[in-house]
Amino acid sequence: MTSFTLSSPDIPSGGTVPQHFEFNDFGCNGLNQSPVLRWSGAPEGTKSFAVNVYDPDAPTGSGFWHWYVIDLPASVHELAANAGAKGNANLPAGARQIRNDYGIHAWGGMCPPPGDKPHRYIFTVHALSVERIDVPDDAPAALAGFMVNANTLARASFTATYGR
Repeated sequence: MTSFTLSSPDIPSGGTVPQHFEFNDFGCNGLNQSPVLRWSGAPEGTKSFAVNVYDPDAPTGSGFWHWYVIDLPASVHELAANAGAKGNANLPAGARQIRNDYGIHAWGGMCPPPGDKPHRYIFTVHALSVERIDVPDDAPAALAGFMVNANTLARASFTATYGR
């Protein structure tokens, strides 16, 4: 049995997120481009994938969703650099971005409050038992998460940190 794994040549698992992935508003000034993500070893029966990035340390009481991509075809095993650009133009055909906690349908880079201890950023890919997640385009990440988790066959994650 192969194991389901997720990695990035841009961000080392257990390491530090490079500054250029930082958001470019709210006092942050990164390039706000999503990293390359690659996965392998999805279980048999996988019909699609979802990818998300979550900060459990954000001072919100509920964490912070930086990126949520759903409806990635089962034939896709990588997201290119800046796949999270607005408008879905850099995503594989059929995939769509759910509104993140910045309120945008795009990658929203790291932007922890200055002086906080470095936040953890959890990058996750879900292998799903359905081809599409049945949520409207304006669904919040929490609703997408509920539907993704209800249809997950397996998940793979890695964590990296970032502070300012």
